[in-house]
Formats: sequence, C-alpha cells, structure tokens
Amino acid sequence: MQAKTVCVIGLGYIGLPTAALLANRQYQVHGVDVVQSTVDTINQGKIHIVEPDLDTFVRSAVNSGNLVADVKPKESDVFIIAVPTPFHDGYVPNIDYVVSATEAISPYVKEGNIVILESTSPVGTTDKVAEVLEKEGVDISKVHIAHCPERVLPGQIMRELVENDRIVGGINEEATKETVAFYKTFVSGQVLETDAKTAEMAKLTENSYRDVNIAFANELSILSDKFGINVWELISLANRHPRVNILQPGAGVGGHCIAVDPWFIVHAGGEDAKIIKTAREVNTYKTEWAIEKIKNAALLFEKANARKAKVACMGLAFKPDIDDLRESPALFITRRLINEQIEVLAVEPNVKSSDEFTLIDYEEAIENADIVVFLVAHSEFKGIRIFGKEVFDFCGVTNKKGL
Repeated sequence: MQAKTVCVIGLGYIGLPTAALLANRQYQVHGVDVVQSTVDTINQGKIHIVEPDLDTFVRSAVNSGNLVADVKPKESDVFIIAVPTPFHDGYVPNIDYVVSATEAISPYVKEGNIVILESTSPVGTTDKVAEVLEKEGVDISKVHIAHCPERVLPGQIMRELVENDRIVGGINEEATKETVAFYKTFVSGQVLETDAKTAEMAKLTENSYRDVNIAFANELSILSDKFGINVWELISLANRHPRVNILQPGAGVGGHCIAVDPWFIVHAGGEDAKIIKTAREVNTYKTEWAIEKIKNAALLFEKANARKAKVACMGLAFKPDIDDLRESPALFITRRLINEQIEVLAVEPNVKSSDEFTLIDYEEAIENADIVVFLVAHSEFKGIRIFGKEVFDFCGVTNKKGL
C-alpha cells in the first residue's frame, strides 16, 4: 500500500525541512515537537530556524493543509524520528530523546507501518527502537523498522534532501525494501540498501572521515603559526599536487554531526579507534589554542594601554552563512573570553537576537574593537580590510593567499 500519511517527530534542522518537503509532495504530514512555541510558529506558516528556501516550503505546506504541527503524534503510515542525539558527561552517547520519541509514537504504530530513525545514532540504536516498541506492546514482526541517516549540508538542505544518495538499513530485509520504496517517492539520488547497523556506522564514518581531514588542516595551521608561515598559502601550494586536497583550517570543528559523531565510534571502539580519537582531540585543542592566542593579545594590550581590550568576536555559528550554533567553536570561544573577564563585542549576522549576548553590527564592532577576531567566514566579512588594529583570522576570511 502506498504511504499517504507521515508523522515526523522533531521539527528542528532535519525534521522540519523533511516534513515540509514531504507535504509539498502531497503527503499528509503531522509534525511533532515538544516546544509549543515551535509548533505555533510552524502552524502560522513561519519558521524558527534559518535555512534557504525553507520558509517558502513551510508556508506552502501549511497553506495547502498538508502540514500540521502538534505536540502529540497521531496514527500515520510512516513515522520519522528526527530528534537530537547529544552526549552524557564524558562523551557517552545519549539516546534518551530517541527512546522518548519511540515511546511517544508506540500507541499509534499499527501493522504495516514504517518506523524510520533519521537521527544520527550509535551503532545498535535502530535495534533499540525496535526493542522499545516491542516493550510498549507493538508487534514488531508486522512493522517495518529502519535507519536512514540524514546527510545534508546546512544552507543547502532543501536541495540535498532530494538530490543526495540515501542509505537505508532495516532490521530485516523486508523493512529495508519497504523503507527504500518510501524514500524513492521523493529522492532523486540513489537509495542504497544495507542493514541497520551498517547504515548507522556509515553516517558515523562519513563525519569521522571529515573530522580527521579537518584535524590535519588544523594541526598544519598550528605548526605554520609556530614556523611563521602563512597556512593559507601553504595549503594552496600543497593542493597543486594532483593527488592532494587539504581542507581549510578553522577555530575548531562544530555542528551536531562532525563534532559529535566520531565520539560515538570512539565510545564503542575503545582503544581500536586511535586515529578517530586523536583527530577529535586535535580539533578540540585548536579551539583552546585560539583562546590562548586571544587572551595573550588582550593581556599585552592591557599592559601597554592601561585599559582592557575590546575584542570583536566575528561570528558565532558553527559554519559560514547559517544561524546554527550547535557545538560551535566560535560560540565556545566567545563564552570563554567573557568568562575570562574580557570585554567582547559579539557579532553574528545570521542571528537577529540572543538571550545570552548583545549582538552588534559587524562594522560597528570593527570600529570599536581593539582586537578583531574572525571566527567564522561569513559572506559579510569577506574582503574586509582592517588597519591599525590587531587581527586574528582563524577562518581565512582575510589572510587567505590564493595562488
């Protein structure tokens, strides 16, 4: 039977775009979020996050009647779980939200339904979803349970939800095939079949690969600073080799995926996850290294001028041109500087307001700052030329020397 109704649990950076896309593909979509204000915003045809084209999709979906948000699930043909998977202390994976979401849908799951876990999760979490459903009285032999990890890039989500290849792994072969058939109704990329554990590990592997490569670039940047070398020129030169493609360094690594997923492997893999663990440590150290550079400069300024330095922190998001602050090294650096009693001018052009910071315009921040610190390569910052002030550029927005 062709699925017609979809219940999406979690209306964040993945859940809401997915719900809006499906609603515009004529599915009847019931979106669920525990935050009432989020539900109210969506039911007004508005969005609570920044993502290109998402506002158009949501407005169209709500106006057509195909998307309704609520705080409770309802019976559907397909259930998609898209909730956060953060950490407990010590980088121990936390799947509490997945378990809670599974418990919430269990009264509504019926024979023939598809239950999909899209949240990036430790290996074995899809089996845990099946276990929770069974504990709640669902006959899982008659339900199709699978994992299909999201693999989209913030800023391009609406396009990549359709165009990117997807990996689907069910807890059995029938679940895989039923879930693949569902994704093929709206995905133009290939939909690849595997088992649940391999699908879970594939997503973790993709982000760990990127983390390792970023760690190499970040370590190069630390070494280049030590040797008095322009790292941007160095990488540009090295990348002229036909089989070398070094990534760009930054102030660390952020986002819910790359900064988090490798720890899922390290936690389960223990001593056998040597390179993956070291890469995580290098990228974490890069953030601490940046903080020390800024603190030392602020101290020297204070000694020379008999007053505290004003430090402009240019960017708070975890990557350019988005408002997503999850696991952001720029945000971490800004908070740490404030905790160190440094006067910070916080700039984030993609966030309208903050309960934590007084955000100011980037031009005003540069004018009033003694030290300007570029933490995120937002489009607004490119091409800026600063004179008479100390500048730290951790993202290459001013220092890059292209060849």
